[in-house]
Amino acid sequence: MEKPTNSIQVIERLAGLLDVIAAQDEPASLKLLSAETGLHPSTAFRILASLAKQGFVERTSRGNYQLGIKLMQLGSRVSVGVDVRKIALPLMEKLRDELDETVNLTVREGDEVVYIERTLARRMIRVEQVIGSRAPLHVTAVGKLMLGDQGDAACRSYAQRSKLPAYTVNTHTTITALLQDCLAATSCSYARDNEEAELGVGCIGTLIRDASGQVVAGLSVSAPIERRRDEWIAHVMEVGRQISQLLGYNAG
Repeated sequence: MEKPTNSIQVIERLAGLLDVIAAQDEPASLKLLSAETGLHPSTAFRILASLAKQGFVERTSRGNYQLGIKLMQLGSRVSVGVDVRKIALPLMEKLRDELDETVNLTVREGDEVVYIERTLARRMIRVEQVIGSRAPLHVTAVGKLMLGDQGDAACRSYAQRSKLPAYTVNTHTTITALLQDCLAATSCSYARDNEEAELGVGCIGTLIRDASGQVVAGLSVSAPIERRRDEWIAHVMEVGRQISQLLGYNAG
């Protein structure tokens, strides 16, 4: 029978579990984690449940464990060591001037994207997102890319957690539709928001990665749907590539 643990022992066990999860190419089972760390399954389960609650690990639909978004966010801050907004803003302003539409920079927090920077179109009629505002992942172009980047299991897990609430008649409210859109978008490295968050508004988005290849932010152009053009896709992707490159990412 295991003895009660003190705080240091708990931290050591927590770190051990994270190390084992990080070493796996696929989500790790409780059985594997217990065997690799020497922890009793019930002890490992309790620690993993706490880690999952805080976002440090995520439990898949099959009951296995993978690193969570909170660790990715913290890791990106360490590896980048700079404010992505400061790097992105000049390029966002250039893109805004090229397209004369609003350009947004978002990051993921849990099951939402948060708008952390923007450059507004100079037109009278324009899309204007408030810095600090949030939106569920499944209704935004960048959010769908972030889901798709994590794969099938993460998309399904998100759908189960969120229940995919509808914001417009165009919102994906079934896991089949969401999966198809997210994985297709990931394969071509850009996504559209087809009036899924707000009627009359369309977006084109791409992801920004750091030196380790982790997704740290998303770049998008928002416009009234009648003004959105597919010709913007190449521009958005190129600026996203440039920002990623400045953060140390090498797609080679």
